[in-house]
Amino acid sequence: MGNILIVAEIQKGQLREATLELASFAQKVAGGSGREVHSLVAGKGIEALADEFSKKGGGTVHVVESENLEHHNAEAAITAIKAAIEASGADLVLISNTPSGWDVAPGVAASLDAGFVSECFAIEADGDGFSFHRRVFNGKLDANVVSTGGLVVASVQPGATTPFSETTDGSVSKLDVSFGDLKTRFVEVKQAEAKGVDLTKASIIVSGGRGVGAPEKFPEVIQPLADALGGAMGASRPVVDAGWLPHEYQVGSSGQVVQPKLYIAAGISGAIQHLVGMKTSNYIVAINKDPDAPIFEVADLGVVADLFDIVPALTAAVTAAKG
Repeated sequence: MGNILIVAEIQKGQLREATLELASFAQKVAGGSGREVHSLVAGKGIEALADEFSKKGGGTVHVVESENLEHHNAEAAITAIKAAIEASGADLVLISNTPSGWDVAPGVAASLDAGFVSECFAIEADGDGFSFHRRVFNGKLDANVVSTGGLVVASVQPGATTPFSETTDGSVSKLDVSFGDLKTRFVEVKQAEAKGVDLTKASIIVSGGRGVGAPEKFPEVIQPLADALGGAMGASRPVVDAGWLPHEYQVGSSGQVVQPKLYIAAGISGAIQHLVGMKTSNYIVAINKDPDAPIFEVADLGVVADLFDIVPALTAAVTAAKG
């Protein structure tokens, strides 16, 4: 039996909340399997962060300091992760399902001929292996993937659990890594110009999903309700992927994370990446024909009905109430 390795992620000089969520997963799996928790904190000038994480569920924290890791470099990161896997004796590696995680997790698995499970929202010890839970078919089904032994790399959806909040007695260990001649190097960060709507500042959001049916239905059905309420229009990832609306309308872990006073989800099934982006809204109304849609798990009010019967009626009622 091996151990568990958390790959910590640093953003703007701080540990990402998603990393503390990985600690919650790791501590739970460790408690149910007898494994030990290890972590990798890699970068430059990160000793204080490593010490901090050792007290927040990181267990034995392996520190890799290098100029090659000051900025994101997938090749260098994979090298450091592989060294940490060997040092920790891990048979489970947990990486956040973030843009940088997307970049490194498959590479680690492929280079070590290991198993790979993406976008998990729950993990359990299962004998000598693990049971991974992930949503498929745009959240309509839950898949249970079971490993039967050997190393497994898993990417975990941010927001799938609460961050680890207890105080633990961990330790910090320096890990020397040779990077050799890297084929890639960091050049610069280019920030995309902000444009379109800033959903993070909207107090009311009306979002539509693939259940809206067609791109022309957004200005015909969803936008009028948002306008009547004095709010903004949003969308789920499948809508944006289909080209129905630009990316700036997307709510979710790969779009905008929002926390309005009122969030209305129309025709959105509730894939985990969407729930991550809106589940902390003050009040959530979900409208969907499928009574088993995951969106109802986070809704304060759920309406099992055709959105084309409900949304126009809501728009008319709001307009009439406003006189």
